Amino acid sequence: MNAINDGIDDILFQYIQNSIRETPYYQTLSIALSRIGLGTAEVTVTSRAEHTNPLGLIHGGLIMSLADAAMGNAVRSLGIRGVTVDCSTAFLSSAALGDLIIARGRVLKSGKSLIFAHAEIWAGEKLIADSKATFANTGIISYQ
Repeated sequence: MNAINDGIDDILFQYIQNSIRETPYYQTLSIALSRIGLGTAEVTVTSRAEHTNPLGLIHGGLIMSLADAAMGNAVRSLGIRGVTVDCSTAFLSSAALGDLIIARGRVLKSGKSLIFAHAEIWAGEKLIADSKATFANTGIISYQ
């Protein structure tokens, strides 16, 4: 799937897109970037048997990973290297095997040392989780 650039610098867009494709953890979970704009990011995964917990439900860890990826890449869309220092996710419903799960993240406030973000995670038309996180600003991304 080709990601959509919603208005960030083309070089930064290519850098983030390649970084996501090459990240081993994202590869393991099959997380893909679908859209990114200034302060926003959308990542997706189609749930598979490998994503289930012992109860046969889609594992909450996958949902939290999607939320963190969406928020973290929303931070990176600003050209900022950020690391998660706190993350909270409320699970509202579950996803089914084979569902396309979409996490939409956005930066709420970007300060000198801390960045606050929010994400919603959807399975089809159903909101399955709501997440918020705080990121530490560790500097500017060197991508040029």
